Amino acid sequence: MNVDSGAVVLGITESVCPVCLRRIKAERIMEGDNVYLAKACPEHGPFRAVIWRGQPAYQSWAVPKIPAQPPVCGTGVSQGCPFDCGLCPAHRQHSCCVLLEVTKRCNLNCAFCFAESGGGDTDPTISEIEGWYRTLLDSGGPYNIQLSGGEPTLRDDLPEIITAGRSLGYEFFQLNTNGLRLAREPGYVQSLKKAGLSCVFLQFDGIDDTIYKKLRGTALLEEKKAAISACTEQQLGVVLVPTLVPGVNTQDIGGIIQFAVERMPAVRGVHFQPLSYFGRYPKEPEDNDRITIPEVINAIERQTEGRMKMADFHPPTAENAYCSFHGKFVLMDNGTLKAGKKEGGCCRRQTAGAKRAQAFVAKRWAAPQSGEKKAGLTEAAKNFNAINVDSLDAYIDRIDKYSLSISGMAFQDVWNVDLERLRDCFIHVVSPDNRIIPFCAYNLTGALGKPLHRRKKDCGGCDERDDEEQNAARSMDCEEDRGRW
Repeated sequence: MNVDSGAVVLGITESVCPVCLRRIKAERIMEGDNVYLAKACPEHGPFRAVIWRGQPAYQSWAVPKIPAQPPVCGTGVSQGCPFDCGLCPAHRQHSCCVLLEVTKRCNLNCAFCFAESGGGDTDPTISEIEGWYRTLLDSGGPYNIQLSGGEPTLRDDLPEIITAGRSLGYEFFQLNTNGLRLAREPGYVQSLKKAGLSCVFLQFDGIDDTIYKKLRGTALLEEKKAAISACTEQQLGVVLVPTLVPGVNTQDIGGIIQFAVERMPAVRGVHFQPLSYFGRYPKEPEDNDRITIPEVINAIERQTEGRMKMADFHPPTAENAYCSFHGKFVLMDNGTLKAGKKEGGCCRRQTAGAKRAQAFVAKRWAAPQSGEKKAGLTEAAKNFNAINVDSLDAYIDRIDKYSLSISGMAFQDVWNVDLERLRDCFIHVVSPDNRIIPFCAYNLTGALGKPLHRRKKDCGGCDERDDEEQNAARSMDCEEDRGRW
């Protein structure tokens, strides 16, 4: 592989060809403050994608950790990563949060969609979903569950799905939703809360309707606010989830955070998701179509005018360091934000990383409960001024009720996937055939629309010839590929 003069090779890994999905060698290359993943397919040529821009430095973000093989492996090692998912014994992290795609249907047709939802597939039955729950129990669960899709609220039996999981011992349920039904249907949020829903993972791309019109096809801001208000009434925690698209809403990062602060304690966090190019997207990405973790962190400091600083954010201590960032903040009674201290030591025991993350999410993203139900969003936002933090007990109460998690997850697509990172993934999906698959592997989509793991009918249709070509690429000897470099 040719490397530009002055560039430094930081490491060698493996990736896949964006066209044929065959596993190929890749290099992490640093040029100045930027890092790229560079690779070349013997048949389809070279590819390069930016994976890190600016400060903090790429090398400084690394966190050593002890690999923790899944307690139960559903498949063996045959063709190698990323083809043996099940999970296989080569995977290096336990499950933390597991997604159940309960429908492919959707009531929006977004320009960007990880799941490429909107198809007319038949929804899985509750019996099938109970089978997924049992698969996870047999694989070391229960884990945190995210009900996803498509748009899961299109299922009228969603409360029953939650109840079924609760009856099997699952304690934390998160709903991944655009919020439209929550906003439009009186009593719907109450039914979800009564069934045992823990928090709402709300699609929230900005505080300007021009953003929603471009990303989601219509103005949605008022309905997003109504959904949050409905959750506030039921003391159901909300995490705002912006998909960050350069040139569309990256200028709104600070505004989204301020929106969240003004709606505490109902809003428990903001979880930024820099756009990854799988599922549905308008065009093949170039480097200026991406925003990387350090760029998001720098934008947070700049757009909050220093109320949140780069130093307040840290790499994860469970999944691969280059997958995400997080920071914890407490809204004090004078309106200032106090940064929490960096957590350490979670990798001293092999099982601690994912389990600790699982417990943190369950505690921090669910709303604090109280005997007195808040009258509404406005009153909830005002009541923080009444809390006295002069005593230790009051301060602990403050932390419990007015903590805000600011985090981000940089998912990988077919152009920038690093198989070393993928083996550290702890966000998993249960596939329709009961395999447990890392999120980025499950959603990986080739440049020609060919999926890696999704079934043909899930992705809109590959023909049998595509499957044959893909299987042939999978079976190629990796050592033979290495010999081409």
